[in-house]
Amino acid sequence: MQALRGGAQHEGDPGSLIQFQDVDFPPDENLMAAKTKKKKKAAGKGEHKVFGTPDADEPVSDTCCSGCGAVLHCTAVQVPGYLPSEKYKALLQEGRLRGATCQRCHLLTHHQKALNLQLSRDQYRAVVRQIRPRQALVLLIVDLLDLPDSIVPDLRELVGANKHVVVLGNKIDLLPGDSPGYLRRVKRQLAQYSREAGFGGQVTDIHLISAKTGYGIESLISSLQRSWKYKGDVYLVGSANAGKSTLFNTLLESDYCKSRASDVIHKATISPWPGTTLNLLKFPIINPTPYRMFRRQERLNEASRQTESELSQDELRRLRQFSRQGYLVGRVGRTFRSDVRSRPDEVQFDPDSLAFGEHEDGETTATGPGSTPQELAYNELKDAHWLYDTPGIMKEDDILGLLNEQEVRSVVPTQAVVPRTFVLKPGMSLFVGGLARIDFLQGQKSCWFSVVASGRLPVHITSLEKADSVYEKHAGHVLLGVPMGGAERMKEFPALVPQEFRLEGRGYLEAAADIRLSSAGWVAVTAVEGDQVLLRVHGPEGAGFGLRTPPLLPHVVSLKGERIRKSAAYKLMKPPGLLDSGLSARGVERLQVKKKKKKK
Repeated sequence: MQALRGGAQHEGDPGSLIQFQDVDFPPDENLMAAKTKKKKKAAGKGEHKVFGTPDADEPVSDTCCSGCGAVLHCTAVQVPGYLPSEKYKALLQEGRLRGATCQRCHLLTHHQKALNLQLSRDQYRAVVRQIRPRQALVLLIVDLLDLPDSIVPDLRELVGANKHVVVLGNKIDLLPGDSPGYLRRVKRQLAQYSREAGFGGQVTDIHLISAKTGYGIESLISSLQRSWKYKGDVYLVGSANAGKSTLFNTLLESDYCKSRASDVIHKATISPWPGTTLNLLKFPIINPTPYRMFRRQERLNEASRQTESELSQDELRRLRQFSRQGYLVGRVGRTFRSDVRSRPDEVQFDPDSLAFGEHEDGETTATGPGSTPQELAYNELKDAHWLYDTPGIMKEDDILGLLNEQEVRSVVPTQAVVPRTFVLKPGMSLFVGGLARIDFLQGQKSCWFSVVASGRLPVHITSLEKADSVYEKHAGHVLLGVPMGGAERMKEFPALVPQEFRLEGRGYLEAAADIRLSSAGWVAVTAVEGDQVLLRVHGPEGAGFGLRTPPLLPHVVSLKGERIRKSAAYKLMKPPGLLDSGLSARGVERLQVKKKKKKK
């Protein structure tokens, strides 16, 4: 409401507003007829544009956006929850405002376009601070590509020191396995960082998961249902872009959510752009009664014995798609579904319902094929506990805060990271796009630099003498990739600031340290044992670059192919993946064989 009061005074020129269209709000015929033929041709075949306008006199609704949780209104363009007044009034009059998404969520979902909103870091934190007086479990989601910076440092102050915390290391699917047992090592390191952040005895469990591919999700659900059971609400908390909304959507379609609720509640908006969720989104948690736990375990046991031929085409398509995108893939299923009808001669009943009156929670209610999901009834929700998706805590120092939306999509990895290794001699420099430059100043012998970052981020090697001129000439252009936009873009991009680091080599097979590039990944440095190495790292001020010891993947240098002739680079080598709690061993082999044949 404070943002609305301030934002109503900043109404922009309607011609400068975002243009968009969607199925529920067709183009205004009068507006389209008034446009010139020249503008119609410029719009392109099949494209319709609507200019939305705000109306500061229209009262704010009491309905929240189903994508980000912001209160819906048409008062001010730059305030969260904004809808153009034309669409807002039409939906309000038709009684369809509930379940609608704001303009920002629509653009993020359908056009991959982000809007700049008037929302401060303190406002994000104020929403999360609502957890303090409540009895709740906190699921702290950590981005493994940005350790330890993605761990919220003052979590105790935000949620209270009396909360149990389960730490979830997300995006494990993107990390290559550098050695046997690497998952246990990453988990131990995550536990150490959690202790250093001051959580102490609040941490009751740690899981490595992929909210995107489903790896580790079924294990997480089983653990929560055994330990937390149905004691109170559960909150997803973490830094921006850690994957909370993706996990929210995954759990919404799992055994952790009441079966009928997933048909009624809309999914959260997800995007590589930080700060997607603006308020509290929620779904009701299923009560894990003994009967339901038994039925769930039966399903999991059956799934673990399934072969490829027993899977549906949709499931096979999903597994193959994610096996191309990530190293670790899991299967997330549902034991209780509201849309499955039994045979006419088959009687279905739930012993828990007969004993405890659990028919009120609606777990066995069928909506029927083609029926429209209705709102959840009062009896289904009166004693319910909820899982909440909270806004991402904006970090103080983050490279993503300096980038535009197109650059963010290039920097944030969305597929399995294939390490790129280069061998450098003293007096050489390595560019990671135009975001970071690493100068190898001193060392007795050559060092290996393994770049663990998005494949869309270019890497360039040059001599130390030419490094300044390379950056001056190519920053903003194709060679360095990001930032993009030429000389005009570089005028507003901060200058690179140097900082020096000293390392001691640990041998040919083990990295000495990682140079953290904030949310963009890192560069692992491997040097000869005992060699004293001096590096100078250039990065934008406020980007959050630094040194990490011990390295997260110390043996990542082993994930390289043959040396490319007359080059400092090695051929790429992608490690094999792993399927979690799904196909049998034969099914995994078939998927891998098909994958290899397709490559050939």
